[in-house]
Amino acid sequence: MITISSTGNFNKTDDFLKRMKGSDILSALKKYGYEGEQALASATPVDSGLTSDSWTHEVIEEKGKYAIIWMNTHIVSGIPVAILIQYGHGTGTGGYIQGRDYINPAIQPIFDRIVADVWKVVTKS
Repeated sequence: MITISSTGNFNKTDDFLKRMKGSDILSALKKYGYEGEQALASATPVDSGLTSDSWTHEVIEEKGKYAIIWMNTHIVSGIPVAILIQYGHGTGTGGYIQGRDYINPAIQPIFDRIVADVWKVVTKS
């Protein structure tokens, strides 16, 4: 037999949940979405500028879970150019162009800000 007992109350938990319910999570995530777009655009290597100008985002909520999805709409022959730049690719003449990690360093500060802001809400600091 398992017995669980608790002392005290759930006031802090209740307060946290009320704050989260009262806050506009979607608008906060949209703000981070736009910040991410700008960070990605400024970090994208520029040749024609099409790839750097093609960043967009979507904020989704599904069953109480939220996500920001960043996308790049510059597609050539069915292939996303942003991914070719990030990971590298073969050329039509048998060569290879080395990838350049520009996405992770650009988006990491946005992730860090999200974590810091959520932590402030959770800890009331």
